[in-house]
Amino acid sequence: MRMGELEAALSHYRALCASVPLKPIRTKKDYRRAVAVLDELLDAGGAQQNHPLAELAAALGEFIADYEQAHDELPASPPKDLLAFLLQQHGLRQSDLPEVGSQGIVSELLAGKRQVNARQARALGKRFGVPPGMFV
Repeated sequence: MRMGELEAALSHYRALCASVPLKPIRTKKDYRRAVAVLDELLDAGGAQQNHPLAELAAALGEFIADYEQAHDELPASPPKDLLAFLLQQHGLRQSDLPEVGSQGIVSELLAGKRQVNARQARALGKRFGVPPGMFV
């Protein structure tokens, strides 16, 4: 990239960050704002993998997950193990999570054959009262 291209990219990045905090999260206030913006992105369609906002939502979700991992008191565990634990703790079956997908999709998540996407993480976080970033 030439200097003019870098300056243009920086200008675009600053404009984007004015609406979407696409940068490392350092404070609780910044975290709350990032989560609120992520919710808006997901509600606007970013939860669907082929939606134009999906990659932006996923990128913001990564910053949120990094902050949560650094500041959560709960020990980190693989998303599939956390999901299995929560299902057992709540006495649920794979078919009891329609907000995540079919029983087959839940089975693939538990087997580690599929990763939890942003929409599923949000639904699981809401269902079990835990930060969605724990499923990423």
